[in-house]
Formats: sequence, C-alpha cells, structure tokens
Amino acid sequence: MEQKLITGELKLAENDEQYYEFIRILRTDPRIIHGFVHNDPITPEQQRRYMKKYKNNYYICLWKNEPVGYVGQIDGDIRIATHPDFQQRGVGSFMINEIMKKHPECYGKVKIKNQASLSMFEKCGFKKKYYILERE
Repeated sequence: MEQKLITGELKLAENDEQYYEFIRILRTDPRIIHGFVHNDPITPEQQRRYMKKYKNNYYICLWKNEPVGYVGQIDGDIRIATHPDFQQRGVGSFMINEIMKKHPECYGKVKIKNQASLSMFEKCGFKKKYYILERE
C-alpha cells in the first residue's frame, strides 16, 4: 500500500535540548542504524556532549508539531534520519531541500549499499562524484 505524502504539512524547527533524546533514539534505531556510515552505540551522556557542541548544526522535522526526523550538517556533510513510520512519504527529501537552502555547500556521504539514501539524494538533484575506499 502506498503511503500518503505529507510534505505540505512539514516544517523544520531549531534544535534544542527537548529533541536531543529523540535524535539519539532515532540515530540508534535498529531499523535504520545500518544505513549510517558510523553506527556505534550512543549513550545519553555522549549525546548531550555532542549536542552541546553541535546543536545549532541540526534541525528537527516536525509534522503536526511531532518530531518525525532530523537533518543537520557537520563541516558540510549532511546528517539525516527519518523515523521509519514516516519513510517513503517525502520527509527525507523535504529535509534535504531545506538544509540546502540554509547550507548550499553541503554534500551527502552515503554508504554504497544504502540504496534508499542514494535514491533520495539523487531525487534532490545530487550526483555521484567520488568513491571513498577503506579497508575493512
């Protein structure tokens, strides 16, 4: 069954302390953690320290005033996650397009096997430009 797009009902909000745990839980959600380049566990204390340093680099995507994802950038590298209940509904594309308005120099670093993220970035106008090769 196709899910209804909700893009007209989305907005980005400034990140603040009330969202730190939402970001941590979503970032470590077992349904999506495999898609991240780094997928180490994150404790609440580690999250607080990280957010204290980088909170202004992140935005929360709200739908009906409830958080459904986040987007941010660190040194131009886009950090994004959509709650699994809201994937395939335009949330990720909305967040990418909004962060690019604020930070047009950004890029996406995506794992080769993460086809969902590759497709989303390409849908938003990104092109594959480099490969990064690492030893296991």
